[in-house]
Amino acid sequence: MSTAAASPHISQLRQHLLDTLADLRDRDKPMEPDRARAVAQVASVLVDTAKVEVDYLKATGQERAGFLEEPPTATTAALPNGSPFPNGITAVTRHALK
Repeated sequence: MSTAAASPHISQLRQHLLDTLADLRDRDKPMEPDRARAVAQVASVLVDTAKVEVDYLKATGQERAGFLEEPPTATTAALPNGSPFPNGITAVTRHALK
């Protein structure tokens, strides 16, 4: 994993699975089928935990799931609407007195 400090995210799982598929299809140096099966089993368990997370969110009335949401970017980290500005603001004009 390239970002050891980052929280696990479904997009990382997807990328690992795509990498595994590419390794399986590599004719020069294919991945062993047993290893690919192990990766698939772990992925299945992770998907099952995501399903449990969704059920938990529904049961508790919550709307956000860190594992399933896109990781925040520097500009949208604190804003739930995904905008770099709060409350529907689309631009900021800064005026300076000379």
